[in-house]
Amino acid sequence: MPVYNHGKTALPLTEKLSSLGLPIILVDDGSDDETGEYLARAAALPGVVLVRLDKNQGKGGAVSAGIDKAHELGLTHVLQLDADGQHDADRAPCFLEQSRRCPEALICACPEYDGSVPEGRRSGRKIANTWARIVTLSAAIPDVMCGFRVYPVEPVWRLIHRRRMDRRMSFDIEILVRLFWERIPFRFYPVTVTYPPGGVSNFHLVKDNIRISWLFTRLFFGMLWRLPVLLLRRGSGG
Repeated sequence: MPVYNHGKTALPLTEKLSSLGLPIILVDDGSDDETGEYLARAAALPGVVLVRLDKNQGKGGAVSAGIDKAHELGLTHVLQLDADGQHDADRAPCFLEQSRRCPEALICACPEYDGSVPEGRRSGRKIANTWARIVTLSAAIPDVMCGFRVYPVEPVWRLIHRRRMDRRMSFDIEILVRLFWERIPFRFYPVTVTYPPGGVSNFHLVKDNIRISWLFTRLFFGMLWRLPVLLLRRGSGG
C-alpha cells in the first residue's frame, strides 16, 4: 500500500486487511509527520512491514519500493491498493483467491463507480482506456488506472529493474501495458470505487494528465516497432 499523507485512512485499512493473516507492506512515500505517526501505529500490527522513503517519489516510486521489499521477503504475489479508502477492500480475499487459481496472471480491478466520482476523472479515464486499446491493439485491458490489483512479483520486479518506469501516477498505466507486451495474462473483476466526502487526492489534474499524455506518446512509438508481433497476437486471439 503506497501512502502519501493518507495516514487517517491507511491505519483503519491496514487494521482491516491484517485480519487476512498475510504480510502487509506499507510504503511511506515521504509523508508528513502526522501520517508518519499513524503509520508507526500501523507498523505495530502483526505482519506489517513499514518501508519509509525519505523523499516523495510518487506512486510509481512507492509501488516499486513495495515490490522490492516483497521480492526481498520472498513473496510470490502482492495485492496493491490505494491508501485513500476509495477501493472496496472487502474484495481483497476474492482477488487473492483468483490469483491462487491463476498464479501466472495479473488480477486487476474493473472499477464500478457510484455517484461520487468527479466527471472529469470519469472522462479522463475513458480517454486513457481508449489509448490503452490503441497501444496494445487489444481490448484485453478494459481499465488501466485502477490501482487495485494482484501482481505476480517476479515478472514485475524484473521489469521495473530492467526499464526505467514512470515514477508518478502514470505508473499504473505503464506497468499494465508493458506487462501485456510481455504476454503476461490478465484477469479483470469488478470493484466498487467511491470518492469519500472530504477525501484528499494526490492526483494533480494538470500535471498528471500531461504526464499521462507524454506516456501514451512514448507507448505509441513503442507499439509501432512491436506492431508485427501485436498484429500476429491479435490474429491468433492471444
